[in-house]
Amino acid sequence: MNLHEYQGKEILASFGVRIQRGIVAHNPKEAVAAAKQLTAETGTTWFVIKAQVHAGGRGKGGGVKLAKNLKEVEEIAGNIIGMNLITPQTSAEGKKVHKVLIAEDVYYPGESETSEFYMSVLLDRGKGRNMVMYSTEGGMDIEEVAEKTPHLIFTEEVDPATGLLPFQARKIAFNLGLSGTAFKEMTKFVTSLYKAYVESDSNMFEINPVLKTSDNKILAVDAKVSIDDNALYRRKQYAEMRDLREENPIEVEARAVGLSYVDLDGNVGCMVNGAGLAMATMDLIKMAGGEPANFLDVGGTADAKRVEEAFRIILKDPAVKAILVNIFGGIVRCDRVAQGIVDAYKNMGDTIKVPIIVRLQGTNAELAKEIIDNSGLAVHSAVQFQEAADKVKEVLS
Repeated sequence: MNLHEYQGKEILASFGVRIQRGIVAHNPKEAVAAAKQLTAETGTTWFVIKAQVHAGGRGKGGGVKLAKNLKEVEEIAGNIIGMNLITPQTSAEGKKVHKVLIAEDVYYPGESETSEFYMSVLLDRGKGRNMVMYSTEGGMDIEEVAEKTPHLIFTEEVDPATGLLPFQARKIAFNLGLSGTAFKEMTKFVTSLYKAYVESDSNMFEINPVLKTSDNKILAVDAKVSIDDNALYRRKQYAEMRDLREENPIEVEARAVGLSYVDLDGNVGCMVNGAGLAMATMDLIKMAGGEPANFLDVGGTADAKRVEEAFRIILKDPAVKAILVNIFGGIVRCDRVAQGIVDAYKNMGDTIKVPIIVRLQGTNAELAKEIIDNSGLAVHSAVQFQEAADKVKEVLS
């Protein structure tokens, strides 16, 4: 579950991480009121107006602007709110901006120059350990830094048995070239950041940039946070932060009816029971010359109602040219699944306008094939994996 910048900063602040302070506004009038409140609380007279959408690169799309007075705050907020923000991480249509964050100016003059760093905490799946990734090249696309100057990216692995140790936090601060007060501030920052990542059950915390201010404070200017969906049952305060407007509407609808669905860019819809079989089915589709249009796991039950819901979800994608149903009858008998498919197909009438291939294997698989073949419906049955692949290839051609 992705969060907005202001939500990520709220989590960071709750764990003692210093942040660029800001207030959310939903219209220009609220933006002006937020700016006045920030001036009273922080003394700032310049403000950064930031579009709140689930996408990086907002500045490149015109979603981050500097305002030097209240008139500019109102004008810029009015321009950003309601716009379709297009960034390298959005579709060609962009994402509609519903709210902005009015943030304090933290690039004020002082005793030293400001410096920007990149920092993230995430899981290294290959090693089964968390890691802190960081660089002196903050404010830039980390992908570009990795490609052109990989020696400027550092990683610090963290043993899950011990957590981040003090010497590791100091090592990070040292590698970033800090000393004195800024060095001490960075060690505190890294320690608190790692604690926030672990105790919020996050998949990722990415802060770009982490800023060393002119008076040697270390703070998070941005926050890109993703919470592990599987942990939301014990992090209800974070579950309430979910913004459904920012998520794929088909995935939202699927979740509401209890289906595990991920939208993809292909042309063959998948309906499968079990995540492992779903992954294998996606490989099968690619081997047959198609591209999977989705990941959809219907779970252990596949009655007519659930199958119908799954069909309706899949068919919301206009790119789908065929549907492959691949069910292993272990917990549920194949003949019951077949009857569910037939009933669902009849209930949906003319809604289904693409060919359907059904491969059922397991308990009563042969009986299930008979039910499909004798239904009189435009459904192609298969028993073997290769047979299903051949039929997918056939209908796509």
